[in-house]
Amino acid sequence: MKNVVVLTGAGVSADSGVPTFRDVDGLWTKYDVNEVCTHEAYLRNRAKVIDFMNMLRSGMKGKQPNAAHYAIRDLEQYYNVTVVTTNIDRLHEMAGSTNILHLHGDLDNLRSERDDNSRLIPLNGAEETLDARHPDTGDLLRPNVVLFQEAVPLIADAEEIVSRADIMIVVGTSLAVYPSAGLTMPLPRGAELYYVDPGEVSSDSQMLLRNMTEHLQGKAAEMVPLLVERLKKRALVK
Repeated sequence: MKNVVVLTGAGVSADSGVPTFRDVDGLWTKYDVNEVCTHEAYLRNRAKVIDFMNMLRSGMKGKQPNAAHYAIRDLEQYYNVTVVTTNIDRLHEMAGSTNILHLHGDLDNLRSERDDNSRLIPLNGAEETLDARHPDTGDLLRPNVVLFQEAVPLIADAEEIVSRADIMIVVGTSLAVYPSAGLTMPLPRGAELYYVDPGEVSSDSQMLLRNMTEHLQGKAAEMVPLLVERLKKRALVK
């Protein structure tokens, strides 16, 4: 089977009612990113950052996968599919996708403040408390989320996955945040590249999408199922 990489951003979860960050009514119009989601903010006011993450967790309660998530899951019947997501929600898991790389971490786990390789500690729906400590190391726990100004530990893994792709689908991201925005660059010559987003391709993204096969302009929950059906039919014919 051919290898498919699906790179997803906030737009894939927007139709599930999850707020985006950079849209005109996104979270960064309501919160100062420098106060709630940077490494410096965490060092300066740990409680404020943890409160923000707890607010995001609370906002996820009751949210369900949408048609885009389920369509991506269905591709696994016909292709070797890897989902590389910048989203910190778990909607891909809820939809049933089985091979998911969370570039920016996730809201459902905590990790040691000092040891990036420590065992993740599941929250199981609870809020993070300021005094929670890792059962193995005794370190204070922190959100398992890559904050701005922090390295993205899994970016090399993601680049390797993309370098072996026959088809890449980019969904719900404006390709504005690096290093994830550069993940189209390792795509092999001749591979197909589909971009699903309601907006126009920005001038900043044109280089990243220079070898684009098709821009499906519309909401992820509408466009992704249409694209997946086409790819499924192609796989069946072959």
